[in-house]
Amino acid sequence: MGNLDLPYIICAVLSFIPAIIFHEVMHGFAAYKLGDPTAKRSGRLSLNPLKHIDPFGTVIMPLLLIAMGWPVFGYAKPVPYNPSYFKNPRRDDFIVGVAGPSANLILALLAALVSFLLHPMAEAWAVQNMFFLYFYYLYLPMFTLVNLYLMFFNLLPIPPLDGSSIIAVILPQRYLPSYYRIQRYAMPFFLVIVLILPYLLRINPVGIYLDVTAGNLAELLLPYNF
Repeated sequence: MGNLDLPYIICAVLSFIPAIIFHEVMHGFAAYKLGDPTAKRSGRLSLNPLKHIDPFGTVIMPLLLIAMGWPVFGYAKPVPYNPSYFKNPRRDDFIVGVAGPSANLILALLAALVSFLLHPMAEAWAVQNMFFLYFYYLYLPMFTLVNLYLMFFNLLPIPPLDGSSIIAVILPQRYLPSYYRIQRYAMPFFLVIVLILPYLLRINPVGIYLDVTAGNLAELLLPYNF
């Protein structure tokens, strides 16, 4: 990328950090509205990035993906919540699970809307202003794409991702306690699937899935090719 390396990295960071913060805050906010004060008591309804950063998922993993040229995604520290506060644990757990990906979808749609509103004058402004050039042709599509990556990535039905809440909805009630216990130890299995297996196979099935879903949707949402 030559001289675009630094702008690319800056735009990637400024896209990824807000995306994961709003994702996690919306998990906590949904749980709070459903009667669970756990996230609020632990200070996780804050927009302060320091309260949400996970050293590996927020910093190391995205940097590794950028270096390998793979789609940029990752995770923050999961927002704590306690299903025992819910009136309908099965339904409310599902609502909390999809709240994060829904937040990413809204952010992607907002970025696409800004792109459409600026599109008529974008070419003329980009010639006159280098900052606008990077903002419009690099940051806005990247912000849209990163949020869509996070949405579709987290919808995978693999613990500890949000899509695993779909499994909890369809499981018989008697299996739920065992399933929740398994979730606590799902991170090593998750890392094998997402990072180690693609490296060994020389093919990235998660990256292919994200290109097909998030990549194609981003092309439909944005008024220009990127």
